[in-house]
Amino acid sequence: MKIRVHLILLVSIFMLSCAQKQNSTEKQLPKKKRVTAKDILGNPDYLAISYGGYRKATRDIQPTVEELKEDMKILHAMGIRLLRTYNVQLAHASNILKAIQELRIDNPEFEMYVMLGAWIDCKNAWTGNPVDHNVESEQNEGEIGRAVALANQYPEIVKIIAVGNEAMVKWATSYFVQPWVILKWVNHLQNLKKEGKLDKDLWITSSDNFASWGGGSNEYHVEDLNKLIAAVDFISMHTYPMHDTHYNPRFWGVAQSEDSLTNIEKIEEAMLRSRRYAESQYHGVERYMKSIGVDKPIHIGETGWASYSNEHYGNPGSKATDEYKEALFYKHMRDWTAKEGMSCFYFEAFDEIWKDSNNPGGSENHFGLFTIDGKAKYALWNLVDQGVFKGLTRGGNAIEKTYDGNKEALLIEVSMPPTKKELVITP
Repeated sequence: MKIRVHLILLVSIFMLSCAQKQNSTEKQLPKKKRVTAKDILGNPDYLAISYGGYRKATRDIQPTVEELKEDMKILHAMGIRLLRTYNVQLAHASNILKAIQELRIDNPEFEMYVMLGAWIDCKNAWTGNPVDHNVESEQNEGEIGRAVALANQYPEIVKIIAVGNEAMVKWATSYFVQPWVILKWVNHLQNLKKEGKLDKDLWITSSDNFASWGGGSNEYHVEDLNKLIAAVDFISMHTYPMHDTHYNPRFWGVAQSEDSLTNIEKIEEAMLRSRRYAESQYHGVERYMKSIGVDKPIHIGETGWASYSNEHYGNPGSKATDEYKEALFYKHMRDWTAKEGMSCFYFEAFDEIWKDSNNPGGSENHFGLFTIDGKAKYALWNLVDQGVFKGLTRGGNAIEKTYDGNKEALLIEVSMPPTKKELVITP
């Protein structure tokens, strides 16, 4: 009996000693700093991008978690650390979070965060019944609830919730809502933070067109918008010069004074004006925000340039879309936003062919920096040269350059912008 007692005593002492050593070791290990939205936004070490992982012509076929992991590794390799998603109605966003979590477990150094989008609609949106822009959809409450649940499930990944995507801009005739709807849900989320039901460091915004944030027509300058600007943690604004090469091409085309330039120089001047056009929309939002006595961060929630269009923006129209112009715009927007200390959720990572499934040549299918099968477009050729994507694949395909890396072949398909005299503003 004494031997047993002695043995138990020795084992207890040994276990206590091990525990003390373990605790001592744990105390010596450096603790990883908790990253918040405030740390990430505007930080050049945390490049942002808009991401949809759909690879088929319909969203009914959801990408698998393994496919999403493939994409996460590709984006991580090119320095992306912050993704923007659009809704939580489908499994896509929750599967992205699961994919990131699994990658973090496999490799604690893997770092990727999310601005989680919650889709907001007006009454009868997408139903075939007459829409009512003054009444919100009964689906909105469930969408916000799902976003809250995911933010609480993945607090180390979800750093921002964006209420609505272009949900206030009036040309979104299928679903737009009045600012009071967005304000209602932004206030709801801010109150959950105060009550301790959401992480206090989670930032809340809405991601919308520059005009919706007061940077355009006076029709948007309403009191509920002013309250919304005061309520969000930052403004997430969209700017799309590419679309205005057709709808409002005052900055587009080749001026008579540029006749002596080479074709490449003419294109470069047109793309530089496109960047300045985006800057002017940003400054419009900034001026309006400050005019109502608010001063808070503005980040580019979405901007991009398609590499192909068989309609308004391609050769039948403004001749704006090709990989060369896309690459120039991408560089301009990264350079400008980095200089200004802004994040830019560039649209988008990969082509998504579901967006205009009835017209494979539609511009909406061609905004990606990568093709569906994982080819890096011209904007990223330099990263391929640097070996950034070595060993990575998409759908079993190694990450290689479009056009087999032949710049001359690419340039053959680059169209000159029209002259100013040829440009006509089309409704």
